Amino acid sequence: MTATVFFGCAFIAFGPAFALFVFTIARDPLRVIVLIAGAFFWLVSLLMSSLLWFIAYQLSDKTNEGLQRGLLIMGVLFSIAMQETFRYGYFRLLKKANEGLASLGEESMAPISIRQMAYVSGLGFGMMSGAFSGVNILAESLGPGTVGIHGDSAHYFLSSAFMTMAMVLLHTAWGVVFFQSCDRKHWWGVAAVVLSHVFVSSLTFANPNYEASLIPAYLMMAAFGTWAYFTSGGSLRNIKSFVTCKSSEYLLASHRQR
Repeated sequence: MTATVFFGCAFIAFGPAFALFVFTIARDPLRVIVLIAGAFFWLVSLLMSSLLWFIAYQLSDKTNEGLQRGLLIMGVLFSIAMQETFRYGYFRLLKKANEGLASLGEESMAPISIRQMAYVSGLGFGMMSGAFSGVNILAESLGPGTVGIHGDSAHYFLSSAFMTMAMVLLHTAWGVVFFQSCDRKHWWGVAAVVLSHVFVSSLTFANPNYEASLIPAYLMMAAFGTWAYFTSGGSLRNIKSFVTCKSSEYLLASHRQR
């Protein structure tokens, strides 16, 4: 049973991200480089925020529960600030290095666009974030033990897997919106990403009331996924093409005939 829980939760948490990597990134060496570098930037942001929290924790009164909860909240907020700061720094680095990255590829390969970099770097942030938030929980799911035996929720592992998946996909959408907003100097878009990141991360404080955290998180994921889709150049015509299994050339020809 524990192996079933482990593999089921692992596929839920990382299945969509793995599929995105295989079908949209793995065959392009430039995208792989951007994804790995994005994951590294997220790791550095985690290191910085972890150091601050560790120092504050060691200097604080460990018997004061209110103070410890305050430190936890402060740690979450500082971690978000560091992640978004490093996301902006990565945007600046990629924008300046775009021509250099293109020269690493084949001569016939077009330079990687800001939209592609936004998507790939966002997925890199999300995959590394999901790995750190989900791996320890998955390890615990292998047992020994029974979830909920003392009256707690029996859906702990399943809820954690769905939250991990939401965070991975949210980071991907945030990356697209953030990069495009910075590129066009739409600072309200940057603010929306940061505030939504704070909101979704704060939802975890509602656990173990998982409905209060998962439902708003998935609503936010749907909203930013839609925003990122249209920001990346998507349209209702593309959706129609996907649903009806018709090529974009067919739809364009039909539109011209009208």
